[in-house]
Amino acid sequence: MTKTQSTRSAGPQDLPVNSILAGDCIQVMNSLPENSVDLIFADPPYNLQLRGDLHRPDNSKVDAVDDHWDQFSGFAAYDQFTREWLAAARRVLKPDGAIWVIGSYHNIFRVGSALQDAGYWILNDVIWRKSNPMPNFRGKRLTNAHETMIWASKSEGAKYTFNYEALKSLNEGVQMRSDWVLPICTGGERLKDANGGKAHPTQKPESLLHRVLIGSTNPGDVVLDPFFGTGTTGAVAKMLGRNFIGIEREDAYRAIAQKRLDRVRRLDASALATTTGKRAEPRVPFGQVVERGMLRPGEELYSLDNRHKVKVRADGSLIGDDVKGSIHQVGAALQRAPSCNGWTYWHFQREGQMVPIDILRQQIRAEMQADETGRPN
Repeated sequence: MTKTQSTRSAGPQDLPVNSILAGDCIQVMNSLPENSVDLIFADPPYNLQLRGDLHRPDNSKVDAVDDHWDQFSGFAAYDQFTREWLAAARRVLKPDGAIWVIGSYHNIFRVGSALQDAGYWILNDVIWRKSNPMPNFRGKRLTNAHETMIWASKSEGAKYTFNYEALKSLNEGVQMRSDWVLPICTGGERLKDANGGKAHPTQKPESLLHRVLIGSTNPGDVVLDPFFGTGTTGAVAKMLGRNFIGIEREDAYRAIAQKRLDRVRRLDASALATTTGKRAEPRVPFGQVVERGMLRPGEELYSLDNRHKVKVRADGSLIGDDVKGSIHQVGAALQRAPSCNGWTYWHFQREGQMVPIDILRQQIRAEMQADETGRPN
């Protein structure tokens, strides 16, 4: 196998997308193509180390996490399991992929250390502050009202997806912070088993996955959940137009998750569009404006306050009194500023009006987008 072949990123057509795979997550991930998924959301066993039953003040038993899949012989066994699944996960991530891992104080610090040891690059830790946490019935500790998520890229320098403007829009125009106040999964969202009990003790709310996927994936991306449970990741991914792969070894959870997924309807394309920032727009060099005759060599540009005037040169640079360079360099030099956005600083005159040159850039961008879609934007 050549180097090019071994590093090729697999596409959705190479993967068992939008399906739940049965088996051990490490073995299944190792069977998937290398460099094949865009994002991993992992909700691994927390290794809660419970000792005995927990009861409420009225002596009713708390439905705690005491399932066999959360039980390990000790920290060494849990750490070995963590290292193995993180290595398998990193193998299937695309070079610019990323991972989210959620945990509690029982395990998240051990997971964080293992992430760094495995070569991941931590981007943020996010505190999910539960607006309706379970109270501390024994009164011997603080109420455990949050969980921690670690967001990491596959490696330092990876060009991971971050939809900054979409998250800002989700937060009413305010920059999204790293502390998220969201309720735990209750009411009609909480899935039940045949006996009316919780189908899964650690089912995550869809609101949490909605925020994660809006912020760190794009429509059509492949999202892998190696601890699929009752399928929250898959349900939200399907709704938001993402592809998913779920891995779950428990038959009962797979059956419940599949019924849930069958009920989910994918949003139409217009609803899937999210707010994008200027960084996501195609780059347009100022030279293209000159090449296309939208501004002519020798034409004069002005600062909005008319303090500065320069001329356009044939190569797309500007020249003024004792200064020459790009639209940004000249603007910064004349203002004696460390930087300048030349697109908004420089203006040209049309019919007695001062018009920002950014109008011309937006015109080119609109034409580029029309060419990509085959129709006017």
